[in-house]
Amino acid sequence: MNSVFLSPNFPPNFANFAVQLKQAGACVLGLGDDHYDDLSGDVRRSLTDYYRVSSMHNYDELVRAMGYFTHRYGKMDHLDSHNEYWLETEARLRTDFNIEGIDVHQIGKIKRKSEMKEVFIKAGLKPARGRVCNNREELLAFIKEVGCPVVAKPNIGVGAAKTFKICSEAEIDNYLAEKLPEEYIVEEYCEGQIVTYDGLVDGNGDVVFSSSLRYSRGVMEVVNEDSDIYYHTVRQIEPELEAAGIATLKAFDMRKRFFHLEFFMKEDGTITPLEVNIRPPGGLTLNMMNYTFDADCYRTWANLIVNGVSEPLGERSHLVFYVGRKDRIPYQMTHQQVLEKCSAVMMHHERLNDVFSGALGNYGYLLRHEEIEPLLEATELIQRRG
Repeated sequence: MNSVFLSPNFPPNFANFAVQLKQAGACVLGLGDDHYDDLSGDVRRSLTDYYRVSSMHNYDELVRAMGYFTHRYGKMDHLDSHNEYWLETEARLRTDFNIEGIDVHQIGKIKRKSEMKEVFIKAGLKPARGRVCNNREELLAFIKEVGCPVVAKPNIGVGAAKTFKICSEAEIDNYLAEKLPEEYIVEEYCEGQIVTYDGLVDGNGDVVFSSSLRYSRGVMEVVNEDSDIYYHTVRQIEPELEAAGIATLKAFDMRKRFFHLEFFMKEDGTITPLEVNIRPPGGLTLNMMNYTFDADCYRTWANLIVNGVSEPLGERSHLVFYVGRKDRIPYQMTHQQVLEKCSAVMMHHERLNDVFSGALGNYGYLLRHEEIEPLLEATELIQRRG
């Protein structure tokens, strides 16, 4: 199998995809704008070949790179980056080079939040009411219909950057002045906890393994207030959430892909779909899955892609916490004190790329235990302010 890995050097933990593809028997071909010498050692050792372009945004260069790979190695069988930013580029390349997977005819319902809502409804779910509002008059009309507060976010985009909670008509001017110069969708504000349904589906669209995250607070608030966050996996997923997740996967016809689905969940079990992402959850969450299952989800994915084999990961044996810290916040404990005080539950720690800092912090710690209390205690120590 010939597998093209777009932008293989980012984020650093995604090097595991290249490593496991090679071990599964694939010919792994890297395509990116990093200089070869700047690739991590794991990536370089895993690649059969690497084609550097001056810019990943220059589609003509990408086409030439794919033509080079095809001429030298034969037809390309697989292409991915696991990165939300490149989904449309991937779809174009798959279409132009006849590669299996999501193409330009399918990408709209996955990238545009307004089109996602239509698929949610077909799946029998009830998303929050929302509308693309192109000007003040349309926004006022929508607010009159659903009331305040509302949430405005880019119709195409990932993360919580430049997302606004509008609590009154007086805040409209600030939103219109600060928003990005692109299409926004405005949604009614939903009460409830944001939860996720994450995992991997096989070639039939059936779930290979699944996980779910719980957040200390909303990512939008963390970004807008420049605060810190922690989030964690659970050992048991609520039946209502699992049913909504599976219905969503079937409605979007996902196959051989990681998924990261977001929902609002009320205390009475009511589930409201929020967003679909056909990629792994961000940051260090894949590593969290590995610690949750005592397995290797990168290897499970690679064996599925190369050999069509879906390996069950077993039970969720542990709870895993991600705890983020920001450089600008004065914490009571130094990094070294954190490592000493929390050594019993500490599994991993690393400095994060600045692109993640707004939501996840500048430094992240992964903690693991069978019970939640020791993890909550360690989290409180790590984020306790001076």
